[in-house]
Formats: sequence, C-alpha cells, structure tokens
Amino acid sequence: QVQLVESGGGLVQAGGSLRLSCAASGGTFSRYVMGWFRQAPGKEREFVATITQGSARTSYGDSVKGRFTTSRDNAKNTVYLQMTTLKPEDTAVYYCAARNGVRLVYRREEYDYWGQGTLVTVSS
Repeated sequence: QVQLVESGGGLVQAGGSLRLSCAASGGTFSRYVMGWFRQAPGKEREFVATITQGSARTSYGDSVKGRFTTSRDNAKNTVYLQMTTLKPEDTAVYYCAARNGVRLVYRREEYDYWGQGTLVTVSS
C-alpha cells in the first residue's frame, strides 16, 4: 500500500510560481508512474501531468503545457510539480497519484493510489 502526501500549496498572485511536492511511502516508488491532477470547485478532476518511472517521459494537459513542469527524485521518493506564470483559473486542489506500470497514464480511473490534495489559490 502506497501513501502519498502532497505539500507546497498556498496563496499566490497571478503570474507567480509555486512548487508542489508529493512524498511517497509504503511502496517501491521507482516502480510507479506518477500523475498530477487538479479539481476546482464544481468541476471534474482534471489531468495536469504525468511522468514515467525513470523520468524519461512526461506529458501535460493542454491548459498547463509550457507553464508547469513535473519531475521526480526516486532517491527521495518524491515527485514535484513546478508551476509558473500562474493564472486565477489554476486555482484548485492539486492531487498526486501513483500507478504501478511503465507507460504514461492520463486517465484518473487508471491510478491506484491518491494523496489527500493540497490547495492552490491564485489571486488576480
């Protein structure tokens, strides 16, 4: 059983940056494909980013492409989401997720483990 704990959320002005972290425990982190999703009030959970086990490949949702970057440090059992040029529409609870596998995963239904989320609020 894998436990995921996100951190780094908070309040930031539009145009600013934040880095989210997701620390994993209870499993072999290097075996997992990791993903980031977000959910704004009244909206469905949306795909943000995904990264393969060895960081060879990443992929991003259209709304964050070019502004967000995901990375991971397998020695620290941690995945990161660097967010830049933040916009008010980026306001949401951000979740990390894990799946045992080798390919990039875009659908939330395919992830096995989830964190509790961290709130990001971008003011205009």
